[in-house]
Amino acid sequence: MTVDVCWPDGRTESLYSPSLVVHDHLVPGRAYSVRDFTRRTTLALETASERVRERYGFACTSAQATIEQVTTSAAAYDADEVVLVTRMWPPLPAETTQQEASA
Repeated sequence: MTVDVCWPDGRTESLYSPSLVVHDHLVPGRAYSVRDFTRRTTLALETASERVRERYGFACTSAQATIEQVTTSAAAYDADEVVLVTRMWPPLPAETTQQEASA
C-alpha cells in the first residue's frame, strides 16, 4: 500500500508499506507532529516487516527502506512541525464502502 504525505514545507512524498497494517496507525486526512508521525510509521512498518517474516521467513527490506526514507525526511524538520497524511491506498474495505456511498 502507499501513504501519501505532505511535509511541513509543502513537499509531498509517497511511502510504501507491504501491509495494510499502516491503517492501524495512521488516518488519511489527519495531521501528526513529525515526531509522532515518525514513531507511528516506524511501528507500523516494523509490524508489517514482521508479518512478512512470519509468512515468508525473512524480514521485508522494503519496509526497512521506507523507515529510512521517513527518518531521513523527518530529520529536515522540527519534531513539533506538522505532517499531513493526504491519502492511503488502498483504503480499508469499510472506507471504500463509505467513499462510494458519499459519491
